[in-house]
Amino acid sequence: MNILLIGSGGREHALAWSMAQSKLCTKLYCAPGNAGIESCAELVDIGADNVDALVSFAKNNAIDLVVVGPEGPLVLGLADRLQEAGIDAFGPSAAAARLEGSKGFMKDLCAKYDIPTAGYGRFTDVENAAAFIAQTGAPIVVKADGLAAGKGVIIAETEGEAVEAVKDMLCGNSFGTAGAEVIIEEFMDGEEVSYFALADGKTILPLTSAQDHKRVGDGDVGLNTGGMGAYSPARLMDDALEQKILTQIIEPTVAAMQAEGCAFAGVLYAGLMIVEGEPKLIEYNARFGDPECQTIMVRLESDLVEILQAAAQGRLDAVRDNVRWGADPSMCVVMATKGYPGSYEKNTVINGLQDTANVQDLTVFHAGTVRNEDGDVVSIGGRVLGITATGKDLREAKGKCYRAVDLIDWPEGFCRRDIGWRALKSDDEAV
Repeated sequence: MNILLIGSGGREHALAWSMAQSKLCTKLYCAPGNAGIESCAELVDIGADNVDALVSFAKNNAIDLVVVGPEGPLVLGLADRLQEAGIDAFGPSAAAARLEGSKGFMKDLCAKYDIPTAGYGRFTDVENAAAFIAQTGAPIVVKADGLAAGKGVIIAETEGEAVEAVKDMLCGNSFGTAGAEVIIEEFMDGEEVSYFALADGKTILPLTSAQDHKRVGDGDVGLNTGGMGAYSPARLMDDALEQKILTQIIEPTVAAMQAEGCAFAGVLYAGLMIVEGEPKLIEYNARFGDPECQTIMVRLESDLVEILQAAAQGRLDAVRDNVRWGADPSMCVVMATKGYPGSYEKNTVINGLQDTANVQDLTVFHAGTVRNEDGDVVSIGGRVLGITATGKDLREAKGKCYRAVDLIDWPEGFCRRDIGWRALKSDDEAV
């Protein structure tokens, strides 16, 4: 098969790395890709949101399967356009991608179909929003309705902070048109877990779990980011919790989307809060998470292309028994540019990447990287590298990740040093 992967982040590098190993993969392209992806795919200089050019490339290069990594092109309708052209596309339609593209749509769906989530309100004016905030009290969560690259969420500790966040979003200062409407939610006190499943419109294929670390600083302090690290599987996940997630959240969502006339086919990434043992939906993403995808791909022992193609063709039942996971847990530590998630310097040279090859069971997935004219790997983004390893236990995986971090010579970079702390603390307390 000729396969086209869309995107340029760490998630896409992990997907490319896995798909390149498939017996079904004849030729792998990636648009636009990054300096790491070029080791396993041919890069195509087309932006991920350039729908017309991507469809033309797929037609002109006999592409059999397109795998859409990021949410932007899904919301723009890339999967619809490809299906109209007779090309299999892994990823939901624009109508179904509203599960991520509009938090208001997602919350209304949950309310209509009794899917457990936090109480909420939708607002386009400050006065009504402020009244809801006063009625609900703080802490309280303020979200931009639209896509905001994983950063459109403010957890306000006071009512005043919440009102200021609303004003900032609605006037367009924070997230542009994504903040034209805000969602205000009750604060849920618990522990977050990410759960992943595939759907083909009707059938669900459960995958696995991970736990992300959203805050920029050690100890979960500072601003929210797109994710500073993750590990898989999540420490709270057991068979009983997984069954609750599937029967109370994932399965009702797929049935609801079908009932609403926008059947969901692709990845359902459920961001969950576990409150006293019960899962509640925080939000849905319509694609693999980043950095969770990195931790999942290094654990997957099955043929990813076979699985994604089956989802795109509406036949997940045929591969249900083919999905196997390695027994070893995994971890991904994100190296970001100093200043992220605020302003940061670009085009800084990253040395020492080749030295990480000496660390066993470790892969460095690239995100915001390119090669300069001298052939050096340079940073062009906020989150730049995903140092990912497996180990006999999480502590061993963590040791490998930070050993590799210390081998990388990049003065302008930083990382959190406590990825996996909840799970490791729990292990220590159990001893």
